[in-house]
Amino acid sequence: MKDKAILIETLFEKVESYIKTTLELYRLKAIDKMTDVFATIASSLVIAVIIALFFILLSIGLALYLGELLGASYYGFFALAGIYGIVAIIISINRKAWLEARINDFLIKQIFKEKDNVQH
Repeated sequence: MKDKAILIETLFEKVESYIKTTLELYRLKAIDKMTDVFATIASSLVIAVIIALFFILLSIGLALYLGELLGASYYGFFALAGIYGIVAIIISINRKAWLEARINDFLIKQIFKEKDNVQH
């Protein structure tokens, strides 16, 4: 009877250890996924900032050029602002289809993608 009690106690200890290990594994997998998503977002933000700076400088140059064609430099800035305003209205009207769905899909793919170097 004493052997059965020791056996049951050992079994409970192993089950407890298994549960703790499994919970730790899930916690580490969640941390791994979060860091993957964060790293992807951070690198995308760096690229977006560089692209934004490029377009800002391009816009200034284009506005100055348009201003020269129109007779006053500020006319070029007004013309370019009007173009950007129209683009902003079009994007805001279609933001759900163009932006929100793509961002959701991107995040879901990042969360559920499998790592190539993970061995099961």
